[in-house]
Amino acid sequence: QVQPVESGGGLVQPGGSLRLSCAASGSAISILSMGWHRQAPGNQREMVATISSDGSTTNYADSVKGRFTISRDNLKNTVYLQMDSLKPEDTAVYYCYVRGIRSGTGLYTDWGQGTQVTVSS
Repeated sequence: QVQPVESGGGLVQPGGSLRLSCAASGSAISILSMGWHRQAPGNQREMVATISSDGSTTNYADSVKGRFTISRDNLKNTVYLQMDSLKPEDTAVYYCYVRGIRSGTGLYTDWGQGTQVTVSS
């Protein structure tokens, strides 16, 4: 298992924007879906956004629809999360995941180490 590498978190004021990136690493026959989850203190981890292998299908949590946009670059094996109109309730640790197929081990899901997003004035 090779952990995807996340970047782009930080502190931003309400109404501001951030862009998260997550680069998959390690060998894979195929990378399938990718996405983002988040976990705020005292809360369970929740799905934020997912994207299909070819990028044609996306899903969002109701709380972020219209504000967040997920995309991916398959040449770079990277998934992005553009977060606009951020609210204090978006404050959380954001985790990316990569689901794919590896030779020998078959279907796998790798999770990133998490990146902190804090929305505060």
